[in-house]
Amino acid sequence: MELRVAKTAGFCFGVARALDMVEACAAEPDKTYHTLGPIIHNKHVVDELAQRGISPVDAVDMVGQSENLIVRTHGVGKSVYDEMESRGIGVVDVTCPFVKKIHNIVEKHHREGYAIVIVGDKNHPEVRGINGWCENAAVILATEEEAKKAKFGEKPVCVVSQTTFVQNIFKKIVFFLKKTCNDIVIFDTICSATEERQKEAYELAKASDVMLVLGGRNSSNTQKLYSICKSVCDNTFLLEHIGELDSACNFDSKKVGITAGASTPAVIIKEAICKMENFESFESLVEESLKTLNTGDVVKGTVIEVRPNEVIVDLGAKQDGFIPAAEISDDPMVTTSDVVKPGDEIEVFVVRVNDADGNIILSKRKLDSAKTWENVKKAFEDGTVLEGKVTETVNKGMIVVYKGYKVFVPESQASERRMSDLSGFVGKVVAFKIIDINDRRKRLVGSVRAVLEAQRKELEEKFWADAAVGNIYTGVVKSLTNFGAFVDIGGVDGLVHISELSWSHIKHPSEVLSEGDSIQVYIKDINEETKKISLGFKKAEDNPWEIVKSKIEVGGTTTVKIVRIMPYGAFAEIIPGVDGLIHISQIANRRIDKPQDELSLGQEVEVKVTDIDWDNKKIALSIRALIQPEEEQAEASVSAVSAEEPAAELEAEEAPVEEVPAEETATEE
Repeated sequence: MELRVAKTAGFCFGVARALDMVEACAAEPDKTYHTLGPIIHNKHVVDELAQRGISPVDAVDMVGQSENLIVRTHGVGKSVYDEMESRGIGVVDVTCPFVKKIHNIVEKHHREGYAIVIVGDKNHPEVRGINGWCENAAVILATEEEAKKAKFGEKPVCVVSQTTFVQNIFKKIVFFLKKTCNDIVIFDTICSATEERQKEAYELAKASDVMLVLGGRNSSNTQKLYSICKSVCDNTFLLEHIGELDSACNFDSKKVGITAGASTPAVIIKEAICKMENFESFESLVEESLKTLNTGDVVKGTVIEVRPNEVIVDLGAKQDGFIPAAEISDDPMVTTSDVVKPGDEIEVFVVRVNDADGNIILSKRKLDSAKTWENVKKAFEDGTVLEGKVTETVNKGMIVVYKGYKVFVPESQASERRMSDLSGFVGKVVAFKIIDINDRRKRLVGSVRAVLEAQRKELEEKFWADAAVGNIYTGVVKSLTNFGAFVDIGGVDGLVHISELSWSHIKHPSEVLSEGDSIQVYIKDINEETKKISLGFKKAEDNPWEIVKSKIEVGGTTTVKIVRIMPYGAFAEIIPGVDGLIHISQIANRRIDKPQDELSLGQEVEVKVTDIDWDNKKIALSIRALIQPEEEQAEASVSAVSAEEPAAELEAEEAPVEEVPAEETATEE
């Protein structure tokens, strides 16, 4: 017998997501939960949940106010949500996201005046739920004949489909509607997983002598799989579990295919596989090998040959086993020769005892993966820190790969502070802890933040043990605010006030620092009660008032730049950070009304230092003090020349002076 199992068999995304959410509800002992109808169309799952206290109810009014109601994967109409809200019932909505998308489409287009067409089974709960988002006014079509009879008047038409409907029937109905409706919008809302499952089942059934379809008889998608398989394989059986199969069936030398509906648990599929593999007689197994090998066995063997695309292993059986290159390691960059060499004894997982060519297919990767999973579970229990590479960002988080396993790290757990853009982590190796694990679905949730917080706590304890005023640290600027900069000095943050960032006046810390800068700071003050730390950044040797002492003295002269003009004078920059005042009376050797009459911003002038008050940081400057001595010197030169020249020459050079009338003199004055 040759057994082939469809890759797409079993739980779809929506069902897996719903059961994970219900599992979380079942773990809350102090709350009572019910499902509105069976959570999925599978009696095995429904019965198991009922044993754990989560039983289905048929109507909202069967649930008390202190209880909670789980809206199942098929979804419900808007009126049901309204009723639950009016009754004050706690709601857990596990509606499949793909179904929820259809609700939104229908509600929007119904509000815009479209006639709604739902392609699907009118009695299916998913279709009833969709219809509830257009006030139950939808036209529901399941066949092309029904489409031919449908009437829409002058309204534009919006077409959606039940997610588990048969794709080719949907296409036939849509083809007809396109010809009869002038204004039509079509949304192919058949779940891609459903379409893929149906295609694979069709191909598998076509190549099989016997086809087994596993799933609940009340499951729409399982019934459709059965119909599809039956159309190409007469020996197709619909089974809720493998125990329904007649034990007298003989499958010797036959090709048997197995598929399963979207709501069929893995345990039922696995049970079917195990039973079918045991249909072979003991005699045929003896002929097959010298020792019994079964799919799922873990065995030891010796490497005979290492090839680029496979590794051949002696298992002590009639036939050797083959490890395909893809089954050597989770790392795609690793080659077969990197992992094993001839003569190595290795432990492997038996993937398949008999493939189409009669080979024994093995996997080292699967076994390593199983061991890694056990290590991951232990790390979860012990709180062990693991390391992995960030490979991609996803909605609301990022993926870290640890030895082949994908670990989802939510935004809130990616860093010590919440970040919406995680693209900067891609390609980096990060340390993380496992904070949640789903053993059944092999899903992991990790936290980088938990590791950082633990490291920070350790650093904090070390810091406070040695912290003292005056201690010097090299820190990293974490954030900037209007009033200063927060600096990480080894597990704790301290504040450098804006006044401590520069000896000159600045409006914002960003004029001096940027986030991520490494700077040297010292502790100015510690409040041990509030754990607040004030840090100093300015160095005494950089104080411009100390620097300027070596550059100026009273009575000396210097060149300055006008930086501020006030009604009473002008401030001039001597060196950056130190200004002196030129009082209005010291700007010119005559009386002026405004400093602007003689000076302008940015102008450079030479001044005399007339006074310095180092304690109060005041320096008096004067332009006038330099002008007066120059004029006095000029007058003295003129007097000296006059004394030497003959009186007659002076008299000859003098010009007659006309008298100015008294009234004109007064006017000029």
